[in-house]
Amino acid sequence: MSSSPSRTSLLLQTLRSGRELSVRDELELVIRLAVPAALAQVSYILMQYIDASMVGHLGAADSAAVGLVSTTLWLFYGIGGASIMGFSVQTAHRIGAEDFDAARSIVRQAFTTVMTFSAVLAAAGFLISSHLPVWLGGDPSIAGNASDYFLMMALFLPATFFGWLAGALLRATGDMKTPSYLGILMCILNCFFNFLLIFPTTTYTLFGLSLTVPGADLGIIGAAVGTGIAETIVGAIVLWMLVVRSPFLSLVGRSGSFIPQAAVLRRAFSIASPVAAERILMCGAQILSTAIVAPLGIVAIAAHTLGITAESLCYMPGYGIGDAASTLVGQSVGAKRLDLAKRIAYKCVGAGMVVMTVMGVVLYFAAPLLMGIMTDVPEVIELGTKVLRIEAWAEPMFAAAIVSYSAFIGTGDTLIPAVMNLSSMWVVRLTLAWFLAPVYGLVGVWSAMCAELIVRGGIFLMRLKSGIWLQKLTKKT
Repeated sequence: MSSSPSRTSLLLQTLRSGRELSVRDELELVIRLAVPAALAQVSYILMQYIDASMVGHLGAADSAAVGLVSTTLWLFYGIGGASIMGFSVQTAHRIGAEDFDAARSIVRQAFTTVMTFSAVLAAAGFLISSHLPVWLGGDPSIAGNASDYFLMMALFLPATFFGWLAGALLRATGDMKTPSYLGILMCILNCFFNFLLIFPTTTYTLFGLSLTVPGADLGIIGAAVGTGIAETIVGAIVLWMLVVRSPFLSLVGRSGSFIPQAAVLRRAFSIASPVAAERILMCGAQILSTAIVAPLGIVAIAAHTLGITAESLCYMPGYGIGDAASTLVGQSVGAKRLDLAKRIAYKCVGAGMVVMTVMGVVLYFAAPLLMGIMTDVPEVIELGTKVLRIEAWAEPMFAAAIVSYSAFIGTGDTLIPAVMNLSSMWVVRLTLAWFLAPVYGLVGVWSAMCAELIVRGGIFLMRLKSGIWLQKLTKKT
């Protein structure tokens, strides 16, 4: 009986060994890594979607409270994710070169660094939580709930980041399935804990039988705690799979230092710092975008927040394919096969654009259904449907930007792509949104978003085709 993992392992071994891969083999490798990676991303966003749906049924005010602080949470997540990337890219390069001892050394240093950094971020979140809604210009009626929600999410940051780190390191080895399956488990656990913590004790009647389901009635605080518990449980499992079960990165029975080395930290910093700076400024742009939306009222804030969650169901497969691109390009670079890195990048970008075009069509026609699942407020559903149908047109080019960017990261090339993202966001999106919002409201803000994503995809495709992102590596080899 054939085994899918063994076939994937065989193809990856061929890549690392320098033997030729046929076009069919390259496509198969892309598909084998991209499909589970995309499923992992979809399962994660489904978790967010379920959170938004449960909170949305509490009312527009609670949705607005979550939406008010969401962009700041993205900022914290973005910075933490960048720090993880600094180590996962190096790990992929070492795996590609079949230097597994060096890869394990990087893993140990990643644990120490991420543990320290996540604790600092959690402390920062604790300190700003009570002031954040006021800084963002939120309505006083939602400030208290928004502050409490942000605080609880911030306190779970160390557990969240450790799970992300372990998953990223597993993906660097080519193991996309383990994080994917555990992502599905997280989605299930999140549903379970959220249902128990958000809503009050309720009695349901079905076919004449009554069933009483206990509930803590914590509202949006329950959503934060439920998500945090689910991420902690699954993060511990992912960490165990990495440290104990991974054939490439297991640390069991192998001694080594957890003290970060200067060379590894410098390389991690050179990879992560442009990404962290980009994500800080990108989330700053998102926060400014929230500030542009906030004066439009609670209905607009709720539609904006829930619309972003609904749209993410479309673009998360693109991020999954991007994860596959980073891994395959990273291992190709480690194996000094730059020609293969370019071919795989092209195939991943093409796959991402096809998938997200289909998802854009689904988004356009399913927009009322998606909004209706998350809220029962008619005004929010109507406005959310309008903006989602605008955004659907941008999905193919958004895919081009997402997957190209991930391919560049696989080489360690992060500075110029970060500048490209920032320029597109600040020059195109925010400028247009600033002028369109007072006239067209939330529709104007999302029209600006659509235009910007199309521009961003275009400039990333131009850079991908130019091959500039491989030139420094060509000189080194």
